Order: sequence, then C-alpha cells, then structure tokens
Amino acid sequence: MSNLNELIQELCPNGVEFKKLEDIGSFFGGLTGKSKIDFIDGNAKLITYKNIYSNPSLNMNIEEKVRITDHEKQNVVRYGDILFTGSSETPDECGLSSVVALPTKEDLYLNSFCFGLRLYKVDDFNINYLKHLLRSDDVRKQIKQTASGVTRYNVSKKRFAKVCIPVPPLDIQTEIANILDRFAEYAAELQAELQARQEQYKYYRDKLLIFSRINRGG
Repeated sequence: MSNLNELIQELCPNGVEFKKLEDIGSFFGGLTGKSKIDFIDGNAKLITYKNIYSNPSLNMNIEEKVRITDHEKQNVVRYGDILFTGSSETPDECGLSSVVALPTKEDLYLNSFCFGLRLYKVDDFNINYLKHLLRSDDVRKQIKQTASGVTRYNVSKKRFAKVCIPVPPLDIQTEIANILDRFAEYAAELQAELQARQEQYKYYRDKLLIFSRINRGG
C-alpha cells in the first residue's frame, strides 16, 4: 500500500478527478430484431446476461451462439468495452458490469437485455481498475438509483450516463488494480480450499458413521 500512497502524493496531491460515464465513452445496445429461431443454430458467439452478471471480467470461453447474417447491422463487442445488465427483478441486480479485459479473436454479440459502454480512449484506463471500480459499493449505489420499475426494474440510460467515477492517473489505476487482483486471487484460493475441506468432511462423516448392524435377537 505504501507504493500507492506515494503515487497519490506524487501524481494527484490535490485530489482525484471525477468524470461522468457519458464523458468517458458512448453507450451501445445489444442485439435487435432477433427471434427464438435465431438462437437454435447460431453461427456467432453470444454474450449472455448470465456471463455479465456472474463475471466482473467477461468469461471469454463462450459457447452460446446466435445466427447473424452477412447484411445485418449489429453492434460487435470489442476489447475495452464495459457491458452492463439492463434489467432485473430487483434494482440491486441492474447495471451489474463486466469488462472485456482480453482482445477479442472473433466477433462477439451482446444479448438484447444488456448494453455496453465503449470508451473514447481505452488507453486512458486500466481495464482491470474499471472491473473493480464499477462493482464497488459507492458506484453501485449510484447505479441502483438509475433503475425504476414495479415487478421488473430497468436502467434509465439517461440517468446512468450521469454516474460519476474517480479517474486517477493511469499509474494509480494500475497499482489499485494489481492490489485488488491479488486479493481476488487469494479469495478464490480460499474458496477452493474451503470447498475441498467441505467435501473431505462429508466423505469422512459418511464413512465413519456407517456401522455394521449387531443382531441381538429377540
């Protein structure tokens, strides 16, 4: 943490600049004009709602497909894009983000229940910094306020565009991303260890508590 503190003192001693999402990129929508049959025998990879919901950094091992014809005008997802869930049954699940942190080797298409933000200048950001930032409590509080509804909540793009985020110098972004990535790795390792211990416990519990029946007659 000392290196981070030094960077902050050196690069932004008077504070960090905040920017609205609409000032750092432009929004784009998911697929349009598709019917159920287009998802039966697809020829292009589809980014699902679940992929975005479950992964702060998009899972690039995509198996879902959609049919795309040669003359369609659809938005193609690319490296550096930030993808968001557009609607949900609760406001807490609206606007969950997933960053495209790896180069895309083929065209990827976004499902119609989500939307994306394309950065004007990708090089101004560490994508992994945004991965953590956009799921942080302070930013999530702002995002939740952009959702409205009764039985289903939808994000207001107009309000969403006004969400403000801190944009420190790139060196600081990178240092923060590295620290948080390490913590995320530790947490994943601990979760895997816990899962292994739970399975080990169940195995020995069931093995040790099985006894041969003694028939005492009567």
